[in-house]
Amino acid sequence: MVFLTVICWLAAAAPATTYYVDSVAGHDAAPGTDPNMPWRGLSRVNSRNFEPGDKILFKAGSHYDGQLTPHGSGIQGRPIVIDMYGQGPKPRIDGGGTYAALSLTNVEYCEVNNLEITNTGPSRDKYKGVAVKIDNFGTAHHIHLKNLYIHDVNGYYNLKNYTMGIYVNNEGAGSHNTHFDGLLIENCRIVRTDRDGIVIKSDKGGAVLNQNVIIRNNIIEDVAGDGIVIWDCDGAVIEGTYLNGARMRVSDRAAGIWPYRCVNTLIQGNEVCNVKGTLDGQSFDSDRHCHNTTFQYNYSHDNDGGFLLIMGDDNSNNTVRYNISQNDDARIFQFGGPTRDNKIYNNTIYIRKGMSVLAVQLAYYLGDYPINTHFYNNIFYADGELRYLLEGSHNTIFENNLFYGTHRNRPSDPQILTEDPLFLAPGSGDIGRDSAAGYKLRPTSAAIKSGKIIPDNGGRDYWANAVPAAAPPTRGACEFSSSSDFNNDGVINFLDFSVLIRPPLFDPLK
Repeated sequence: MVFLTVICWLAAAAPATTYYVDSVAGHDAAPGTDPNMPWRGLSRVNSRNFEPGDKILFKAGSHYDGQLTPHGSGIQGRPIVIDMYGQGPKPRIDGGGTYAALSLTNVEYCEVNNLEITNTGPSRDKYKGVAVKIDNFGTAHHIHLKNLYIHDVNGYYNLKNYTMGIYVNNEGAGSHNTHFDGLLIENCRIVRTDRDGIVIKSDKGGAVLNQNVIIRNNIIEDVAGDGIVIWDCDGAVIEGTYLNGARMRVSDRAAGIWPYRCVNTLIQGNEVCNVKGTLDGQSFDSDRHCHNTTFQYNYSHDNDGGFLLIMGDDNSNNTVRYNISQNDDARIFQFGGPTRDNKIYNNTIYIRKGMSVLAVQLAYYLGDYPINTHFYNNIFYADGELRYLLEGSHNTIFENNLFYGTHRNRPSDPQILTEDPLFLAPGSGDIGRDSAAGYKLRPTSAAIKSGKIIPDNGGRDYWANAVPAAAPPTRGACEFSSSSDFNNDGVINFLDFSVLIRPPLFDPLK
């Protein structure tokens, strides 16, 4: 133990070095430690083992062909940092059909910022933009990927080939309890990556769950399959994502954002739209072997497969609250198999004229129907037609919901309301979470203060207005508050997820 302490002290005390790389003015025989005498190519970077606190800086506007595979780990407080220097566009790495344009293997305390990454090969193959892999490593701490622009990765469409923009893989738990602790993917833009956008996966069946995983404020556009998928995490957070255009080119199952074999996942403040097809095609999914997943403050619209899928025989305690769904098709809530003890409350659902959609489908799968599914305080607003298929589900309860418009096989609700909820502008949502302001209520709405009291309701609505804990709340995703709906400038208040994205327009058909 004393020996290890001395080694750590020496590493912490050693001076750090900054290395510069310039694909135009550099030379690989140069020392690389002076911006006036930089290295030239990736091979020079790949051949060195970096020390804690070292920085590798690529010149703004520079361009590199091949694969970046840096070696070495930092320590706590002194990560190895890969970034850019100078003014101009992000340095660009073209993988050109390598395994991954950027590959980090068995490293920790590493930060990668401000790179442009693409990996287009001569034909489709197992390509990635960024690949982070640990194999019988133990705990890999502090891997940060920030402000990356990853685009045009022409991987396979097949589900099991794992080709995507960012791929994080725990390959071998083994005797070392291999897992990630402190994985951050933030402020990245991922465009036209096939098959998926971001995937965190484990090959060892969740022997040890990844900890402190945060995926925040990313833009994902036009992916062939899934947008974000996480496996084997405890307490992961996915927030502030703008996902426009998933399942664009695959024929197998895919959805927007979903965990698998995870516990205590928080999925909040995201916008998902234009997921194509109905296999699965939803914005969100709580897949098999997931427990205590919370979906809150999300905006879902114009998705072919619907808003939310919950499935499996080992799936329980999902909470779905204060979300807004506009013009999601096929089925809004689809639950399959004996998933149990799920609470769906204070959501706002709207479909436009001409649509006929299953609002709730509780289906047989894996030997049984859903168990203990409770719908409270939701608003189901149909300018078209909403249908309900509860089949043989067990102990399905609807209380204090508002159903307006045309509803077929509407479930029994002892505290039902059927009058117009008096939204400010139903159906007016567009791109951007703030565009859903039309689902706020007019002061004379019967939905106001008429809901069921929900213990541990999260304390806030879609707009960050306070929700009472001991008094009846308002039905729907927007708690009525004449004083706090707008700040003094007339601007709608938001939850603070560091930076909530107001994304650019995207045409998924291009």
